[in-house]
This record gives sequence, structure tokens and C-alpha cells, in this order.
Amino acid sequence: METLIEILKAVVFGFVEGITEWLPISSTGHLILLGNFISFDLPGDAAAKASFMELYDVVIQLGAILAVVVIFIKEIWPFGIENPDKEVKRKVGDLEEHYWRILGSPLVIRKDIFMLWVKIALACIPGLAYGLLLDDLIETVTAPVMTIIVAVMLIVVGIVFVVVEIIKGKEKPAVRDIKDITIPAVLIIGLAQVIAGALPGTSRSGATIIAGLLLGLSRTVAAEFTFYLAIPTMFGASLLKMLKYLSEGMSLGFREIAVLCVSSAVAFIVSMISIRFLMGYVKKHDFKVFAWYRIVLGVLVLALVIMGFMGAGTAPVM
Repeated sequence: METLIEILKAVVFGFVEGITEWLPISSTGHLILLGNFISFDLPGDAAAKASFMELYDVVIQLGAILAVVVIFIKEIWPFGIENPDKEVKRKVGDLEEHYWRILGSPLVIRKDIFMLWVKIALACIPGLAYGLLLDDLIETVTAPVMTIIVAVMLIVVGIVFVVVEIIKGKEKPAVRDIKDITIPAVLIIGLAQVIAGALPGTSRSGATIIAGLLLGLSRTVAAEFTFYLAIPTMFGASLLKMLKYLSEGMSLGFREIAVLCVSSAVAFIVSMISIRFLMGYVKKHDFKVFAWYRIVLGVLVLALVIMGFMGAGTAPVM
């Protein structure tokens, strides 16, 4: 019965992750807030439980990332097979090949997708540096006031979203195709992602979408690049967290593995719906509804903290 209860909690966390990872409302912030009301009953001392939850908050996102891979596989998979005796397709007459043939073999690489991954890799550099050098330090500093940070960033980024939509909303986007994003633009978007990593409640997707809009990307392109950027970012973050967890001598028992697997599976299913919803929504609407949601939620959380119904820092793991 105890394991069943933990599985049900994992379903709730996975559902919240699947919705909030892609909407610009902060998945990490919502998981932290949810942790103030629901906590896992896990074996081990307080330190072991805290270490697992640090791992859990990141690894749960792998299910959501897998949804991006499934939905956009045709747009992000660069490899193909062509008959060696057949002329390679050309993009612009005979001047630019649409594919690169690999060492004269039937294997080919799509140039546009290859260059897209180069840009994604460049956008990941700031986040990689942050994860290796500053992540642990920032987490230690922010933990005592984590809930307050989440609330404040929900409000601040919500206000920024409203302002950006007012300023850029009526302008014709300069970048309407993802292949036209420039190198300087992807580096700026990568820096925006670092802010989200350092300050829970910012929202990784929210920060990168705002940066994209300010740089002249259309809402669709900004959202789509955010989805693609999440793939290496979250896989890398999960790998770093797992290595840290194992290096501390921790191990995963049946209950921990079950919680991770169930949450990730639910996050995957819900993410499939969330991503398709957002991509359809932004074609006809702006992001203001998410901005106002953030502001209202942030004010509510601050009020609960002030009244003593929520703690100011990270909720303890019971």
C-alpha cells in the first residue's frame, strides 16, 4: 500500500511536469511549490532524501524531453540514406547541395538540420559552463529562500512577458524560419537559459522565448527552438545530476526507481499533449495569458509565505 501511495504521488508530479515544462510558466517552480504540499515517503536519512529529490527534479524531465524527440523527429534527425548512383538532391540549382554524402557512402546528412544542431550546441555552452562551475553553489545559496525566489520570478518574468508582447506583439517578426536564426542570437538565447537555471520560477522555456521574441523571432520559431534546445540541455543536466548522485555513494532502491519511471512516463504522455497544444496556440495567440497566470500565482505564493502557510525555502523531503 505504501508503494502504491508513492506511485500515485509520482503520477501527480509527472502530470505537473508534463504540463509546465513546455508552457512558459516554470516546471521547476511548480515542482518546488508542489513539494510544499506533497512529499515522497522515501527510505534513508534527510541528506539521502534531499539528494534523491535533487536528482528527481531533473531526471523527471527526461520523459518530457522524449516527447519532443517523438513529435519533431523529422525536423531534428539529420541522417538519411540515398542511392549512391542517384544524384544527390540539390537545394539551389547546382550551387548548394541539400545533403552532404558521407565518404561516398549511401549515408547522407541534411545540411539545414546539421547547421541547426551546430546552433543548438552553441546555445548550450553557457548552460554547460554554469552547470559545471556554479550550479551547486547557487543551489546552496538559494535553498533557504527557494519558495520566495520562485514567487518573485513568477511575477517578474510574467511582467516582462506582458511588456515584451506589448512592444513586439504588433511588429512583423524578422525570423520566420528556424534555419534563419543567427549565431549571435542563439548565444543570447543560451545566456537566457542560464538565468532560468539559476533562478527557479523563471522558466527555461519562458526565458528563451522572451529572448527569442526580443531578437525578432516569430512566436512559433521561438517556441520550436526552445523545444529543440531542451533536448541536449536536459539530457546533459540529468547526466550531471546522476553522476553527482552516484559520486556521493548514493544508490537507487525499488521505490526510487519506480517513482522516477512512473513520473517520467506520465510526463512523456502529458508533454505530447502540451507541446501540440502550445504549437497550435502560438500560431493565433500571444503569451499574455501565461504571463497573467504567472503573476497571479506568484502573488498567491508570496501571500501564503507571508501568512505562514508555506515555508520560505525548499520544502523538506519526508
